[in-house]
Amino acid sequence: MLSHVEENYLKEIYGLQEATLRGVSTNSIAEKMQTKASSVTDMLQRLSNKDLVVYTKYKGSRLSEKGRLMAISIVRKHRLWETFLVEKLNFLWDEVHDIAEQLEHIKSDKLIKKLEAFLGNPKFDPHGHPIPNSNGQINKLNSVSLAEFKIKEEGVFVGVKDSSDSFLKYLNKMNIAIGDTLKLLYIEPFDNSFLISANTRQFNISENVAKNLYLRSE
Repeated sequence: MLSHVEENYLKEIYGLQEATLRGVSTNSIAEKMQTKASSVTDMLQRLSNKDLVVYTKYKGSRLSEKGRLMAISIVRKHRLWETFLVEKLNFLWDEVHDIAEQLEHIKSDKLIKKLEAFLGNPKFDPHGHPIPNSNGQINKLNSVSLAEFKIKEEGVFVGVKDSSDSFLKYLNKMNIAIGDTLKLLYIEPFDNSFLISANTRQFNISENVAKNLYLRSE
């Protein structure tokens, strides 16, 4: 049985690995885990000894197939718990990450299967992230970032890349929510800020915000 810390490492390596085709660097893991590179190296060696990580010194790391499936299982539990907290307990989408971080370590497969059925077998969590099924299969979200849209193009807001509390609170303040139709009206050449419309309102957002909003074209 893995410790909570080991499971957290698998989950974070999985997330980093999904964003790159190369091995995941020790420094990027250290930044994500908010720890020292030497501590990451020790953990990678431990996970490698358990056949969960393929670790090559100076060349980065990647999950083994066994490690990848375990990481997906943790991600699955995390996203199901986030969905439960928002849909059934009325938490806000920016309040659930830390709680789900605790709940994701529950080992009962029976509980998770019943939770999934209770929620109606959801495909996506409150942040628009796909929920892996019990076989580890993931529905890919057919979407692109708002930053890739052309002027006058519009789409339905279906998910975020950055699900940090601070970014979600920013979206709350801007009154932007999953399911809203967003339209790109203009890009300011000076700073690449975006003028968009949503819910009959027009307002500006930064290019960085646009990169973190995923939309499905209508």
